[in-house]
Amino acid sequence: MVTPLQVDPTAVANGINNVWVLMVTFLIFFMQPGFALLESGQVRAKNVGNVLMKNMSDWFLGTIIYFVVGAGVVGVAGALTSGGGISGAFAHISDPNAWIGWLFGAVFAMTAATIVSGAVAERMNFDAYVLFTIVMTAIIYPVVVGFTWGGGLLSAGGYIGSALGAGYLDFAGATVVHMCGGIAGLVAAKLVGARKGRYDANGNSQPIPGHSMLLAVLGTFILAFGWYGFNVGTQATILAVGDDGSLTFMGAALGRVALVTTLGMSAGGAMAMLTSARYQGKPDPLWTANGLLAGLVAVTGAVPHVTWWGGALLGGLGGFLVLPAFRFTVDTLKVDDVCGVFAVHGVAGAVGTALIPIFAVGGFAINQFALQVVGVVVIALWTVVASAIVLYVLDAAVGLRVTEEEETEGLDEGEHGVSVYPEFVPNERRESTVATDGGELRTDGGELRTDDGAALDDLADGGTEVSSDE
Repeated sequence: MVTPLQVDPTAVANGINNVWVLMVTFLIFFMQPGFALLESGQVRAKNVGNVLMKNMSDWFLGTIIYFVVGAGVVGVAGALTSGGGISGAFAHISDPNAWIGWLFGAVFAMTAATIVSGAVAERMNFDAYVLFTIVMTAIIYPVVVGFTWGGGLLSAGGYIGSALGAGYLDFAGATVVHMCGGIAGLVAAKLVGARKGRYDANGNSQPIPGHSMLLAVLGTFILAFGWYGFNVGTQATILAVGDDGSLTFMGAALGRVALVTTLGMSAGGAMAMLTSARYQGKPDPLWTANGLLAGLVAVTGAVPHVTWWGGALLGGLGGFLVLPAFRFTVDTLKVDDVCGVFAVHGVAGAVGTALIPIFAVGGFAINQFALQVVGVVVIALWTVVASAIVLYVLDAAVGLRVTEEEETEGLDEGEHGVSVYPEFVPNERRESTVATDGGELRTDGGELRTDDGAALDDLADGGTEVSSDE
């Protein structure tokens, strides 16, 4: 006779939920190569290595800083803006039971930091960028988390939240992560200045095509894949324990988050495709990819709170706004945002999160809507002010921008002494005489040409038409 094992249902639920959180954390980490590919494709060949270095630095430096400093600052910011105590703010460092939760938070922090690199590509000093990433993951982003998920200023128990009788809704970080990163990128791009040739003598923007639409779109798909970890994974409880000890699978909650994420993504891509066709005469692959991402950003804060059709409308609105928001950034604000991070992450995150009460499953509430708008403004103001102060200090200390010679030569050579595409970037020392397409490379000083007769130097700096302007 076999006696059934007596198992504590709470222990079972906690174990499965923790494994679930770890799995989706690893999935979110896979977004890092997605960002690397997306940004690499949108810069010229001579700057790809610099973009890759920045994306790697975001991860290995950011995780260390977020563990030692950032996660504790979350607790401090939350306590100071809600009347709580700060004694346990850094308890995670010595508590093994907190380390899974810390890692889940860390991959969100790395996403916010990485977004900035797409805005300042091709001209920002690497040392300054690394130092800004450290401050971003140590202070700027953690304070935003403290205001919201950390029980601070905007939460139900915070000073503003309690005054309005509601708690700020941002389920997986549309504003906490994406808008924070997008606005920090906008400020950094403004203070670093535009790339050489981005504006003509009359101040009109001129396209600077990136080198590979293939990499950009491939990176978009990888990001979209990882986003299921971002959104669905934030539904961290997949097994709940009832009062009678029974286990309940949270299928309905998971299903809503997964469905709204997918519909928002799809609607964003569709609207961006239609908008680009209207603006430019033909549907643009890169803008469609950006719209897909903007649709995801727009619903990231809303996925468990809104109806499925509301999620589709929010995602479509995010995709629709991408192109006009980018044109406003470049043409009106005169900010050279290389990868359109303010349009994709900043604008879509702000609009999607502010409008959550309009499409809420439980109906509209005026105090919730007021808090959403106030919350967006508070997060935006903090990010602008904090980023600007840090960047001004870094400019005085190490300089924000590379030299004119380095920018012309390319940041791969100037900042790192490497070339990602030695066969195609001019002025490289090469021993090989065979191009990857089978054409012959001249090493005797003759003009380099491909098999179709095009001058190789004409293609080296982005001959492939990949541009946020196109």
